Amino acid sequence: MGIMPLKEALDLAAKAGLDLVEISPTASPPVCRIMDYGKFRYQQSKKIQDARKSQTTIQIKEIRLRPKTEEHDLEVKIRHIKKFLQQNDKVKITMMFRGREISYADLGKKVMEKLRDALMDVGVIETHPRLEGRSMIMVIVPKK
Repeated sequence: MGIMPLKEALDLAAKAGLDLVEISPTASPPVCRIMDYGKFRYQQSKKIQDARKSQTTIQIKEIRLRPKTEEHDLEVKIRHIKKFLQQNDKVKITMMFRGREISYADLGKKVMEKLRDALMDVGVIETHPRLEGRSMIMVIVPKK
C-alpha cells in the first residue's frame, strides 16, 4: 500500500478487522503488514509441530561380546543387530577383554571381521574396529 503514517495504517487495519504487524522494524521506513495475527501464530505452531513429527531420532544400541563367545551366541547377537539396523538404529559393538585376554586382541579382531561380513547386507561400518583401553569398538549404521 506504500508509505503511510502510522495512524492511517492503524485505521486501515481496524476497518478490515485485522492487526497491523511490524515485519521489519530495522528497515527505513519500518515495514508492516495487515493480517490476522492470531491465525498467523496458529499456522506457525502447526508448521513447527509438523516439522517435529517428521523428524526422526537415531538411537545407538550397544551389543557387548567377549573374544571367546561361542558360535551360536554370536548368531543370536547377529540377529539382534540385524533387528536394530532394520529399525534404523545405530549399533555399537563392544568387544570386552578381561585379564590376559587383551594379549589376544587379534582373536577379537577376527570376531569383529566375522560380524562385519555377516552384517554387510543390512548395515555399513561407520567406525572400523579400534582398541580403546580394554575394549574394541565398532559402530555400524543401517544402509540407506
